[in-house]
Amino acid sequence: MQTAQLVVPPAPAEHVADADITAAVEMLLATKKGLTAHLIAVQTHGGIVQLTGFTDSLLARQRAEEIAQAVRGVRGLHSTLAVRPLEVGDAEVQRDVEGALADDPATNDYRVHTTVAGGVVTVAGMVQSWAEKQLVLRVIKGVRGVRAFVADHLTIRGGEILNSDEEMTTQIRELLDWDIRVNGMLVDVRTYDHVVHLSGTVGTPAEKDRLVAIAYQTGATRVDARDLFVAYWALGRAIRREKFAPKADEAIAAAVRDTLRINPRMRAAETLVQVHDGVVTMAGTVSNLRVKQDAEQDARHVVGVVHVHNLLKVRPERLMPDEDIRRNIAAALARDPHVCHFAFGVQVHGGQVLLTGLVATLFEQEQAGDVAAGVSGVVDVNNRLEVSGINANLAEGLSASFLGEDKLSPATPDPDQALAARIRARYCWSASLHDQEMDVRVEDGRATLTGTVDTWLNRKHAAEAAHEAGAREVNNHLLVLPSAPVPNKHLAAAAHESLA
Repeated sequence: MQTAQLVVPPAPAEHVADADITAAVEMLLATKKGLTAHLIAVQTHGGIVQLTGFTDSLLARQRAEEIAQAVRGVRGLHSTLAVRPLEVGDAEVQRDVEGALADDPATNDYRVHTTVAGGVVTVAGMVQSWAEKQLVLRVIKGVRGVRAFVADHLTIRGGEILNSDEEMTTQIRELLDWDIRVNGMLVDVRTYDHVVHLSGTVGTPAEKDRLVAIAYQTGATRVDARDLFVAYWALGRAIRREKFAPKADEAIAAAVRDTLRINPRMRAAETLVQVHDGVVTMAGTVSNLRVKQDAEQDARHVVGVVHVHNLLKVRPERLMPDEDIRRNIAAALARDPHVCHFAFGVQVHGGQVLLTGLVATLFEQEQAGDVAAGVSGVVDVNNRLEVSGINANLAEGLSASFLGEDKLSPATPDPDQALAARIRARYCWSASLHDQEMDVRVEDGRATLTGTVDTWLNRKHAAEAAHEAGAREVNNHLLVLPSAPVPNKHLAAAAHESLA
């Protein structure tokens, strides 16, 4: 049985004050889109954040919880957030849930049926894996009017377990070693009778949740993570440096294939994966646009991947009339809790979708595009939605105090300086970004990011945080530190991508 080489923690461990954690969580909840922050109360005790109050959807509750878990210094989360959506009749919720499961290219052939009472969805049926079960629940969460769900009778097909305890432990360790979102250096994995026991230390509650998910993905019947603790010092770059040591292209390619294999959307895809100097090229055919997008995202989560050339072609398993696709997209947008109140123009030609209309934020623009991409028959999405404006009236004094800066004088405000302070505040309180070597410059509301980050995911989150802070435009010139020598042309291509 394989075990991790445990690393002795540094001393003394840094302590983050509860009051500062509370203030940081409140700041992020107030400025992240898709939330009704005034209905959410935050308290912190010993690094454990408690969220109470209400959200208007399951997606919003999940978003609030994920925001709290990603704050530097948070050791755990206790959430009692209740979901109080706009009143939608059970018959309408039932229709929308069934429509969402039918329109999703992965779940439309699952043996699943639902009933709705008082906004609570009861799911029953059978799926092939834990990952498929999570996918079903994710689709249901995205339906407006759903207050909660009960999945006790959504069972995973039994039968012979292919992996032995030792094989399961080995597979978990390999997935941990290659996933940029977790660090397994301080984690011990043991498996007995297909029950996985996790112990050791991770840096955030989100990382702990990711570890548990990985264990279930390998076929664990149960995961015991009571001895897996969260500590701020485990975020140290010195501890994680070994994870990003140079990797051979052949090993990176094998890790990408393993990652794709456990994605339930990829089960019928014919994908060729090649890697040269850390640049992944994916070719072949997939049945829908969401699979193509997921494949690229999964590849980018693998250690050593510098860039991804996504050459996958979308070929739906069955042809659908454009009018049917258009109607299904319109229905999907109408049932999504984040964008259901907007009016959209939807045109479809040969499976190619054009979205037009006006939304309030970049978050809603991206959410609408994601919803459209998840509908069966869609080959590509041209998202032409216009953003009416981003609210930059944020807590400037709070942001500046986090960074140790003097509060800006109300008599002589500098909007660009205030925006830069807000962006830095987000980086300061992000568990993944606080120690990255980044510089922020703002001119006329446009933020330019320069410096280096450890992963593609950090690069993406840095740009998102700048937008959420109020930047009208973000020029993202952050370089991802390569784990192996990479030709300058690849670095240049990655560096000059911008997120507008």
